[in-house]
Amino acid sequence: MSVLATIAVAAEEGHQLNELWMPAPLFGVVILAVFTALAAVTYSFRDVANRHAEKAEAYAREHGAAQQH
Repeated sequence: MSVLATIAVAAEEGHQLNELWMPAPLFGVVILAVFTALAAVTYSFRDVANRHAEKAEAYAREHGAAQQH
């Protein structure tokens, strides 16, 4: 028997299929839910800098910093 034939036979005999612990499409649904939750958290922090613009301006006046924005 040639080396290639021996490798082919060994590859066929050693094949074992492990089942997923949940259906494959459900993985996509879970990841979609996770990314949607992360997007909601990110969206909740929109415009935070503008909500505290007065504090930033007061700090700049007190410490003599040039306004950057």
